[in-house]
Amino acid sequence: MLGLLIFLVLSGLVIGGLARLALPGPDPIGILGTIVLGLAGSFLGGLFGYVLIGRPFGFVLSVLVATGLLYAYRRVFQGRGLTDRRP
Repeated sequence: MLGLLIFLVLSGLVIGGLARLALPGPDPIGILGTIVLGLAGSFLGGLFGYVLIGRPFGFVLSVLVATGLLYAYRRVFQGRGLTDRRP
């Protein structure tokens, strides 16, 4: 059980970190927010892959969905676009 939790935290951190690297500009969400972003992207990416092709799609779709979630977070909660550099 502990191993699963450690794996989830590390995979969420990696996927969320890659999503934050994919979009330019500052994102003041911290490490916990990055982990949650990665876990949400991984869950939704797996769900979309299962619905679209009948099986979970994998790592790439998880990063793409997490990047989309980060962009949506910027637009809705921060009121800025893709290239806006203000925090």
